[in-house]
Amino acid sequence: MEKKATSNETEPLTSKKDVSDCNEGEDCKENGLLARNPKSALRLVEDGNKVHPSQGDKGEAAQISNGYSGVQSSVPCNGMGEVEDAQCTAPAATTTATTTTSTTCGAEGQQQLMELEDRETWSKKIDFLLSVIGYAVDLGNVWRFPYICYQNGGGAFLIPYTIMAIFGGIPLFYMELALGQYHRNGCISIWRKICPIFKGIGFAICVIDLYVASYYNTIMAWAFYYLVSSFTTQLPWTSCTNAWNTGNCTDYFSKDNVSWSLHSISPAEEFYTRQVLQVHRSNGLDDLGGISWQLTLCLLLIFTIVYFSIWKGVKTSGKVVWVTATFPYIILFILLVRGATLPGAWRGVLYYLKPDWQKLLATEVWVDAAAQIFFSLGPGFGVLLAYASYNKFHNNCYQDALVTSTVNCVTSFVSGFVIFTVLGYMAEMRNEDVSEVAKDTGPSLLFITYAEAIANMPASTFFAIIFFLMLLTLGLDSTFAGLEGVITGVLDEFPHVWSKRRELFVLGLTIICFLGSLATLTFGGAYVVKLFEEYATGPAVLTVVFLEAVAVAWFYGVTQFSNDVKEMLGFIPGWYWRVCWVAISPIFLLFVTCSFLSNPPELRLFDYNYPYWTTVVGYCIGTSSIICIPIYMVYQLIITPGTLKERILKSITPETATEIPFGDIRMNAV
Repeated sequence: MEKKATSNETEPLTSKKDVSDCNEGEDCKENGLLARNPKSALRLVEDGNKVHPSQGDKGEAAQISNGYSGVQSSVPCNGMGEVEDAQCTAPAATTTATTTTSTTCGAEGQQQLMELEDRETWSKKIDFLLSVIGYAVDLGNVWRFPYICYQNGGGAFLIPYTIMAIFGGIPLFYMELALGQYHRNGCISIWRKICPIFKGIGFAICVIDLYVASYYNTIMAWAFYYLVSSFTTQLPWTSCTNAWNTGNCTDYFSKDNVSWSLHSISPAEEFYTRQVLQVHRSNGLDDLGGISWQLTLCLLLIFTIVYFSIWKGVKTSGKVVWVTATFPYIILFILLVRGATLPGAWRGVLYYLKPDWQKLLATEVWVDAAAQIFFSLGPGFGVLLAYASYNKFHNNCYQDALVTSTVNCVTSFVSGFVIFTVLGYMAEMRNEDVSEVAKDTGPSLLFITYAEAIANMPASTFFAIIFFLMLLTLGLDSTFAGLEGVITGVLDEFPHVWSKRRELFVLGLTIICFLGSLATLTFGGAYVVKLFEEYATGPAVLTVVFLEAVAVAWFYGVTQFSNDVKEMLGFIPGWYWRVCWVAISPIFLLFVTCSFLSNPPELRLFDYNYPYWTTVVGYCIGTSSIICIPIYMVYQLIITPGTLKERILKSITPETATEIPFGDIRMNAV
């Protein structure tokens, strides 16, 4: 092939040129690989005018992979032929060895390249896997799944749960991992490369994550309070002789012949409600009362741990999860073995798994199954996008999605045995049915029922310490992940402001989250936690992920997305995945969202019935995050020049190229 003298002409990657034929300042092909001369800056840019060849097309065009061409960049310039710091690129339509080039200069291309080259990656693949598993496996796996399972038909519930996982949860999980890994951006800036008009989704995700941080860490503060209280020879929730106990306190585990009556309250329940939460000092949401200084100190310590775990990025948090993600499994195994040896454990297991096939005919069971698998895997919080963006480009995210989602579902199932063996033991001690013992739901299942059972086991102090340590580590993983979703999103969107000030931004974010949690630290804080848990995240996240799936599959295009996956993994996702992304998963999300909105939950906590106005407040909280999406759509249409039709077309067209690593080369995927 004739040698080219200019620096911005295209060299086909299929050239037969030998290494010895390469002169200084040129690039050549060696052993079938493109060798880069240190003095030249190579890029791969998409041939915008060429139809993508089929997988079997072996033409002589300069195609590295589906739709990309090898192009040598020109020297930096300022548009007048003078050398400047701004990076010039030469987009080319390459069908033969000759090219027609047009030089474009600007700081944006240089900034994108610098961001890609400087972006940190996980130290090891296992760091990423443990981080994702730690995020997906949280407190909900321990308390929510067992309760929903026995409430919706026991073993029969596993059928709708598995179906919803296969056709809804796992495809969405895979989609977010692939999006984050390919585009290497957080939840905000990634939309410039997918569908700019939907960029409001990223801002909505950040608001939702802040809401979650404002109440989720308070639950960990409760667990920390229990942990500190466990370092005694006799656990404080085992007797009725404490200052916070009332006349209704009944210690049925005592050696005395004490009978359980309708008005009886266990010492564990009174410790939780009157000592830890102190809800008796609040009249409800309209009178929350003062702030508990004990819980405030616990929460302050938790946020301190969180800050020093994530302030340096995934390099540090990836090491912390070696403890926080693996420790819960050790404890779950210990508690499972201990629970299986308790008297009456078989009663709990039978109640947990005994199938009620009639339940499968109820719509509510399928809604609960869909909601459980969705919130368990956790797409829509920006976490999977953020974590995957730090992966190497050719990492097998398909395998990661299958492994981590399977581990998450199995953990939920095993946690049910850990919980229900203990519930069977308590039913044996109370001489009641398991259904009467298993009335507690949510955090109460852990902090009252399970804590009470542990307190009356041999070596109760040891089991209490490891159990509440397990709850802390389960919660910390999810907090790391939720905040990292916000951090990565903001830093990628505003790199010129925060890229060199990560530690300062993380500090400010943790302070904001701590101050936002003060309402949950009041004597009526448990009522606030319940309200946020039901309304701030549920319908909002479902709506966000529904729009995300529609934007990717319908606007960005499932074909383009599949080609992106092929660029990373070497194969196009099968028809099953594509059908799920286009139709089944959006329908799945729409089904759950409509079911929730048509039948909002009637909130009740302890003896407090939430008044009607709290439902209005709850919907306002949920809407405050979703409203970012239509607001940004209007803003995008206003700032885009042209007629309305032109504005819409420009707003749904990717406006920024995706930089794709290819050895020492960068490819622009437009």
